Amino acid sequence: MAQAVDALRHGWPIAFDRGPVFLPAETAITTGATSEKMLISAARALTLKLANQREAAVPNAPVLIRSGEPFALSEARAVADPALDLKHPFKGPYKAEALEWREVAEVALELARIAGILPAFLVDPTDPGETVPVAASDLSEWSEGRQLNIATRARLPVAACDTAEIVAFRSADDTREHVALIIGDQRGDKAPLIRLHSECLTGDILGSLKCDCGPQLDAALAAMADVAIEGGWGALLYMRQEGRGIGLINKLRAYRLQDQGFDTVEANERLGLPDESRDFATAARMLDLLGARRIRLMTNNPKKVAALEAAGITVNERVPHQLPDNPYNARYLATKRDKSGHLLE
Repeated sequence: MAQAVDALRHGWPIAFDRGPVFLPAETAITTGATSEKMLISAARALTLKLANQREAAVPNAPVLIRSGEPFALSEARAVADPALDLKHPFKGPYKAEALEWREVAEVALELARIAGILPAFLVDPTDPGETVPVAASDLSEWSEGRQLNIATRARLPVAACDTAEIVAFRSADDTREHVALIIGDQRGDKAPLIRLHSECLTGDILGSLKCDCGPQLDAALAAMADVAIEGGWGALLYMRQEGRGIGLINKLRAYRLQDQGFDTVEANERLGLPDESRDFATAARMLDLLGARRIRLMTNNPKKVAALEAAGITVNERVPHQLPDNPYNARYLATKRDKSGHLLE
């Protein structure tokens, strides 16, 4: 899986043991490849108002389209990238094709999402270049996070607590390195206060007002420091899954679409990406390695609670974590509440 993700980022094609060759439309380095078929997601097909939107039951389901003339990479990129919709408004006509290798197609789209590229491929293209082999069955094993282990730990004084400890996690088959910041003395008789915080460069580092990530990060650490004073402890899990798992580049593409009037969910759909694709199994593995199997979870998202419990973590209490909105993130928070099921007032 790690090799396949790296291949897609570099623009190399991937070849499945039971299925076709997929050449990523966005990053392909070969210039002359063409194909009569493209694989895209149902969400992107719906945006393009293609007839095959009826073939899929969920937004990130795979959709195979055929063109009367072979897709060149320039045309394939126009199909994949909503930033090109106005420049290339007329696409098609395309015909929906039956998928005989649905599992393989689903894995290909998921690999594109993990790689942070647009989920669109030329299928069995001419002159694809040297392919990277991958098995569809590898994804489920990779997703379980069993390879994740503690790499190192050290004291890290922070503004909220000068006795904090940072714990780094690494997996042999994943380039992402997650960390946990421990506040207070770990003890087994008290359920720790836990915050799962997904990496947000714009909010955590640059102080973006478009989201509430930075303030949530600061407020979580302050709450854990208060718990530590009372004899308890907490841990902030900083997960390397920018943009709810779609990656920094695609998140910024979504921002551009939001500037055009689309909300968070609509922007992701126009990109052909799911609204929620974070890896909670990895978070559960981190908690297990920390010995935190019963927790108090700071979240407004009931799906987070359900995902952790499904992975074997007991959530004794959901601790609300809502902060005031501002003129720039009010619609973002309303979309979280109205479309993503977050428990916000």
